[in-house]
Amino acid sequence: MAYHQREVECMPYGEMKALQSARLVDAVGRAYGGVARFRELMGLKGLGPGDVKGVDDLCRLPFTEKSDLRDAYPYGMLAVPIGRVVQLHSTSGTTGKRTLAFYTERDLDKWADCCARAIRAAGGGPDDVVQISYGYGLFTGGEGLNAGSRKVGCLSLPMSSGNTERQIQFMEDLGTTILCCTPSYAAYLAEALAAKGALGGLRLKVGIFGAEAWSEGMRVEIERALGIKALDIFGLAEIMGPGVSFECLEQSGMHVNEDHFLAEVVDPVTLEQLPYGSEGELVLTCLTNEALPFIRYRTRDICVLTRDACPCGRTLARISRLMGRSDDMLIVKGINVFPSQIESVLIEGGMAPNYQIIVDRLGHTDSLEVRVEMTEGLFDDTVKGIKGKEGALAESLRSILGISAKVTMVAARSIERSEGKAVRVIDRRKL
Repeated sequence: MAYHQREVECMPYGEMKALQSARLVDAVGRAYGGVARFRELMGLKGLGPGDVKGVDDLCRLPFTEKSDLRDAYPYGMLAVPIGRVVQLHSTSGTTGKRTLAFYTERDLDKWADCCARAIRAAGGGPDDVVQISYGYGLFTGGEGLNAGSRKVGCLSLPMSSGNTERQIQFMEDLGTTILCCTPSYAAYLAEALAAKGALGGLRLKVGIFGAEAWSEGMRVEIERALGIKALDIFGLAEIMGPGVSFECLEQSGMHVNEDHFLAEVVDPVTLEQLPYGSEGELVLTCLTNEALPFIRYRTRDICVLTRDACPCGRTLARISRLMGRSDDMLIVKGINVFPSQIESVLIEGGMAPNYQIIVDRLGHTDSLEVRVEMTEGLFDDTVKGIKGKEGALAESLRSILGISAKVTMVAARSIERSEGKAVRVIDRRKL
């Protein structure tokens, strides 16, 4: 089994907890001393940095949220002088003011190590060719995995997203073995490769896919289409980027880089800390971030956190595949609906993972429509057969979701493809 930093990745839990405790005390002190908003939040709880002795005091600390970062735009959450900041990344700002992520030189080196661990866990080594098809620039996806790939000693192809013809050319000519991109773009690449008849000549063995939620069914479909193992990776721009946690070849959850990030799961309503094995909202504390030492940052991602042993030998805690989000989940007719639930039903029903969810409001009543592309075999089916398939999928969705959804079959490749994050949901309601 290959590791990038075995002494950390396989550290006994008792030693890890002691390391986390020492680093938590330090992180709280740095945040308290450098960030006025965090001092304010601590004051509201009647706490000072001396009240934190270790990990067992974590639940006493206040939460920080994306709104804190937006309200403090641009420099208000920065804990170090601007002279120590060497790089910046940013979210798209589609739901409000941009959130900025700052990095010191040490932050960037840590990020590279975290991504190098992910690549080694995927079986990567100096003989591999890593094609990085995440976006570069302000987006964090490409930057982190590119740095991690270099640390491992791989040949790194900084492709960025888009220009699918060039992506395929490089895969063929340079013998790409590891593909890094969003799962929706991996599915799109598989379609393009199949259409070109180029799948048989590739050396691809594994994919590291993240930046958007995807289902186990979609993983199976990508693996079948590309003939690879598909692994999950997780991160947030404001926390670091990809590499906060990563999946190994066992595909049994994403290992958290616990020496840098302290993970917990809380009830998204009561905010009470939940025990291992419980489903809830993931909360992360940055133990070593210098520029942005977030304490108890609410990710809004829903998952399960476990400490079960992994056959790969890593002792790091693991988070499950993300099940949705606590803030942008769809509420339709009073029911919580996650796109991943719908995707699972479609794939289990034999459909391709190309779909759109349309939510509308007619009068005072919500409506839910799922448009899904027909597979090649359905083109030869009768209208009656297609209607029957739509009805069967609608019934399966009703059983899973608890509400009715209209299913509409559309022609293959008629739903617009994305070379970055897929646009899965169109909400036309004026809420």
